[in-house]
Amino acid sequence: MAIGIASNLPKRAEKAVAFACDGNYLKYALFAATQLAALAPARDFDICICSTEPLTPPAGAPEGLRFCQVRIDASFAGLNLDRRRTEATYLRLALPEAFAADYRRLLYLDSDVFLQGGDFSALLDLELGPHAIAAVRDNSQWRTPGRRIDSFARMGLPATPYFNAGVLLIDVAAYNSRGIRDSAFAFARAHPGKLTHMDQDMLNGAVMGVWAELSPVWNWQYTWASRLFEAMVGANVVHFIGRKKPWNHIEGELPLRFRHAYRDFLAAHFPEAAPLDDDGVQPQRNRAFLRKALGKHLLATGKMCDYLDRFPDEMTVIR
Repeated sequence: MAIGIASNLPKRAEKAVAFACDGNYLKYALFAATQLAALAPARDFDICICSTEPLTPPAGAPEGLRFCQVRIDASFAGLNLDRRRTEATYLRLALPEAFAADYRRLLYLDSDVFLQGGDFSALLDLELGPHAIAAVRDNSQWRTPGRRIDSFARMGLPATPYFNAGVLLIDVAAYNSRGIRDSAFAFARAHPGKLTHMDQDMLNGAVMGVWAELSPVWNWQYTWASRLFEAMVGANVVHFIGRKKPWNHIEGELPLRFRHAYRDFLAAHFPEAAPLDDDGVQPQRNRAFLRKALGKHLLATGKMCDYLDRFPDEMTVIR
């Protein structure tokens, strides 16, 4: 069982937005947390940056951010860890338990998100019906909702609605009372070597389609097949899934506005980090990529519009 937290500040609200990171991703979590603080200066929720490591608030961090060290137990031992997946990857599984005495609602956000707008207080208060988790469908099912996820196919499991775990709206009491964390670990133990997306597969396996669905504007998974639709829809949360992030990609597949925002932030708050001075290939010069992306968007237009039509507004919840 997760023991709890040590924090630089006491809680101030009944709900919170939480990021989980290790030392390598702290600067990107702080970037998103700073965006959120600017979007909601009069917020009625806490903003928490969580890690299994002790965190020192960096100079210039917005006032009121909680930096929380989460103490975890031996159940995290033996998880699939590598350069991309540290214990921080799985920490989202333990946050509802760690914050059980603090918050009734949690919104978990990955650190590789770019926040552009939205009423996060209203999102935190959405009615979830009987569900403990609300999330956005994984982009692999946006145009093909009946698609069976590859990892589930390898396990012999049926097709089921499958969410992306980068944005999770959690009813803390319901999550804990239903033992979702323990069910996720049990799912991993029952299918050794067959999980592709690890913590995401674990959470989906724990609930098996029993979750509430949010509009994709709250977790727009930014791929070569979805970015032009984002420009039309205007997502609140852009999520850089995969290995190509604005701070490491210079091959002309990402709009430079993202890279420049990170460049300016890192220069101001983390001057000791390697600067993002090299913009690399200008996007308009990557013509092969643009043709490929335009063709994919053209072919997907009908199905993508059908998917978006399921959400009359950004606060729609499909229960």
